[in-house]
Amino acid sequence: MRLTKHTDYALRVLIYVAAADGRQVSTDEISEAYGISGHHLVKVVGTLGRAGFLAVKRGRGGGVTLARDPEELRLGEVLEATEPDFAMVECMQEGNTECPLTGACSLVSPLYEAQRAFIASLDQYTLADVLNRRTRTYRRRLGLE
Repeated sequence: MRLTKHTDYALRVLIYVAAADGRQVSTDEISEAYGISGHHLVKVVGTLGRAGFLAVKRGRGGGVTLARDPEELRLGEVLEATEPDFAMVECMQEGNTECPLTGACSLVSPLYEAQRAFIASLDQYTLADVLNRRTRTYRRRLGLE
């Protein structure tokens, strides 16, 4: 299973904003730190804002801060908010008509079970868990110090 760049960038944005210790940061700053397209990053920040992970202040002097404490922000819920779907195989996609076994296949049930286990595993970890013991390293490598 591979996560989309949107989700990858969303996780990176959350790490950056959390490592900024409550300071409001601009999307340009995040874009520069990671070498991510500013245009794409604006979409990611929009998704995170709508999902309630970031507080977004628009316009001049705007920027983003965490909308929730890192201890309350579970990684699985970030994936659920940013991934368009978790269709591991074609028949798990809505409206699939390609596979003649769609609707009768026994493979789908174990795949859905694996998908739920994947999210449940990530939900055991919070953004704070990701930051713990690494915050100084993150801050240094991202140019926050």
